[in-house]
Amino acid sequence: MLSLAVFLPIAGVLAIVLLPKEEEHRAKLIAAGVSAVVLALIAFMFVDYDRDRAGYQFVNSTTWLDSDFSNIKLKYAVGLDGLSLPLALLTAFLGLVSVLISWRIELRPREYFAWLLVLETSLLGVFSALDFVLFFLFWEIELVPMYFLISVWGSGNRVYSAWKYVLYTFFGSALMLVGILTLGFTADTFDIRQLARIGDINDAIIPTWAIFTLIISAFLIKLPIVPLHTWLPDAHTDAPTAVSVILAGVLLKMGGYGILRMSLSIMPDVARDASIWLAIIAAVSILYGALMTLIQQDLKRLIAYSSVSHMGYVLLGASAIGTVGLTGASMQMLTHGLITGMLFVLVGMVYDRAHTRNIADLSGLAPRMPFIAVMMVVAGLASLGLPALAGFVSEITVFLGTFEKHEVMTIAGVIGIAFAAGYILWTIQRVFWGAPDPRWESLVDATAWWERGPLLAMTAAIVAIGIYPAVMMDLFESGVTPIAQRLG
Repeated sequence: MLSLAVFLPIAGVLAIVLLPKEEEHRAKLIAAGVSAVVLALIAFMFVDYDRDRAGYQFVNSTTWLDSDFSNIKLKYAVGLDGLSLPLALLTAFLGLVSVLISWRIELRPREYFAWLLVLETSLLGVFSALDFVLFFLFWEIELVPMYFLISVWGSGNRVYSAWKYVLYTFFGSALMLVGILTLGFTADTFDIRQLARIGDINDAIIPTWAIFTLIISAFLIKLPIVPLHTWLPDAHTDAPTAVSVILAGVLLKMGGYGILRMSLSIMPDVARDASIWLAIIAAVSILYGALMTLIQQDLKRLIAYSSVSHMGYVLLGASAIGTVGLTGASMQMLTHGLITGMLFVLVGMVYDRAHTRNIADLSGLAPRMPFIAVMMVVAGLASLGLPALAGFVSEITVFLGTFEKHEVMTIAGVIGIAFAAGYILWTIQRVFWGAPDPRWESLVDATAWWERGPLLAMTAAIVAIGIYPAVMMDLFESGVTPIAQRLG
């Protein structure tokens, strides 16, 4: 079933490609149908997952390459555990949301929706791969659809932003590939499960700390951390709305997932030694991202810099190398994906109507867009960590997990929350409850089902996790506990 969920979007791509030119408008129907089926499959696995049984479930494995000249076998192996299953569910959910909010795409719709489905397969593959080489292949595949989605359907300096994204990611991938090959050939396996059982490799041609640095560099770029973050505001600013949703909601989580799954789990001794440095980098990213957010005038760049700050909490929780901190980091990936994805959907709706994202030009929109205004308040309050909403759960768990180990950096993280309250509330007040501007009298609210449906679904998820976080937190805890035990 898992392999079906991973590769079903490719079948959708083939169906879209075969559409005749005069029926290309049906591409969105195929993409929506395929994405809905994928979400249903992952949701079924989420319900069927045995939380009392440790390890990976829904495993599909077969030998992919067996060389006569080496003991190493490459495998096609996929599976889900408590860490990867919620992220796969998030991917499938935001994949469907991205298709729905693209309902009015008119420029080359066949190509657009085909690339969205290819992107969904690559992301599901990253979160489910159990072989390091397979993980790398899925990791690299997403570069292709992201480049075309930004450079063709984006706005502004879209080609520059697309290339900047590709070059940053490609540079990190090159470093990761060197680390993967060194690790795999030394251990005689690329199986992630076996590598985790072996632990640190001490007889490689380069020191273990160097392997750790090579591999984690790719994840830190993708997360991203300061100063490797500059690709993110450009990519967000020029990407179409649906791509910004996927970028903020899922792609950044590839970096956090890689840190937890690969760097900490496979090289625990080095990870313990690097803990303080990871915490310092996290604190710098949190504060710098928050300060940069305060001075932004473009709504998309504001949310992009807030993502730099909020993803710092993922690294902060990971630096604690304990069960509570790792659970908080995992929850932060999930909740940030929902909240920031919702914020980008809302900003896209405002831009589609007003044709500007400049905060100074927008004022008094709430009477014209009451539904969008209410949804923005919900997403904004969740982003700043209001209790009973999803953002609070993840952030407080990160703080509880890191305070004893990194007290100063945890305090820096709390200060970042105060900054978040400032820029979120200031932005909402300016844009929606400022003085009415006659220029916006003709603006209309979100009324279409494909606009309101995704927003209501994301709101329901944010509130549900905020009120009853155990449904996700217990699952994450079961996934990160083996990692914490290896680190301990």
